[in-house]
Parts: sequence; structure tokens; C-alpha cells
Amino acid sequence: MIYSSVLGVERVSARFPQRRGSKAKNTTPEKKAEGWGDTWTWTALDADTKLCISYLVGGRDLGWATEFMQDCASRITNRVQITTDGHRAYLEAVENAFGADIDYAQLQKIYGASMENEARYSPARCIGCDMKVVSGNPDPKHVSTSYVERQNLSMRMSIRRFTRLTNAFSKKVENHAAAVALWFMYYNFCRVHQTLRVTPAMEARISTHVWTIEELVSLLAA
Repeated sequence: MIYSSVLGVERVSARFPQRRGSKAKNTTPEKKAEGWGDTWTWTALDADTKLCISYLVGGRDLGWATEFMQDCASRITNRVQITTDGHRAYLEAVENAFGADIDYAQLQKIYGASMENEARYSPARCIGCDMKVVSGNPDPKHVSTSYVERQNLSMRMSIRRFTRLTNAFSKKVENHAAAVALWFMYYNFCRVHQTLRVTPAMEARISTHVWTIEELVSLLAA
């Protein structure tokens, strides 16, 4: 499906790896070959409609970045402005998918040192941002990853498999990918966005009503 109403797209990898069996740094090469280690969720969000244009559950290297960005490009018909974080794989992946004729900027957040009495898993405090224009002429007013980061928070809070330090995390990547797919379908078509007062799919004019859970589930039998 081609989305032609996109005016600005923000892309950033979801920063919550799911450990399959063990953390990647503690995983033997044999186990990695079997699929153990970290799995990342990549998300592309339209800043105007809040529609998730594309997502991908997989690794974090250039191959996965390229597959993700090419899928994004295949769903967009007009020129867009792209913002990503500072992950190096995006540089080549965006150019491969969109070419050099694209308004693209990277936004790298700068974090301060940990506080003396800070808890082990407390998030670091963001003290600033460094913006770098990669290509084209991106409008600084629209260089932001805030919307997609907020969606990532919603995903983390809504999918039990993203809960850290518990036994709820995914044990099989296939089941994890299925849960993420269900979430994005619900997010786009069933969940009314508070600021939009409609669903992202309705705002993007690819749906005329708020889908019910029954409608969503009925797709499984289609």
C-alpha cells in the first residue's frame, strides 16, 4: 500500500532489545547462529498523522537498516523529510533507499553523567541535542524524533514482552514479531490518538472509522 499523504517522516530504532536466551555479549557464537541474543524494533512514524509507516523486528546492522528503509521508501510517493538518531547504519541505508535527493538530518542526543545516588536502571539525563544535516535542506523546525520516541514508550507500556527484569520478555523471536505486528495494527487502526481525536489511519485517510478489536481479530480468519 502506498501512503501519499505523508508530509514528514521520522525514523529511529526502538532502543529496547529483547534477549533471546541471554544478552548478546554473553551469547556464544553457536547460540547466536541459532538466533539467540538481541532483537531490535525499528519504527518509522509520520509526524503529521502519527501513522506508523513501517516497522521491522530484527538485528541492528546495515543489512537490517537497508531492508527497513527500503520498505519505508516503497510506501511513500512524495518527497519527505527524514529524521533519525545517530545510528551509523542509517546513513547508507537512507541513501540506498531514497537516493541523495532527500531532506535528511540526524539528531544525536547528548546525555549527562550519572548522578551519584542514581539507581542502576535510572535513565540518563538528556542535556542537549546535536543536529547534523546529512543531505538536502531539512527544515530545522521539523527535525525531531520525539513523536516516534513517544510511540516507542507506548509500545513498551502496552506490550508485556518489553518489560525489563521480568520473565515476561519474549523467548521466541517469532512470537515477539507477532506481538509487535498486532500492536502496530491496533495502534494505526484501533487506538484513538489523544491529540488527533481519531486513529492515525483515519487521519491519513486510509480508514473511515475506528476499528474494533473484533474487526482486527477477524482478519486472522480471512
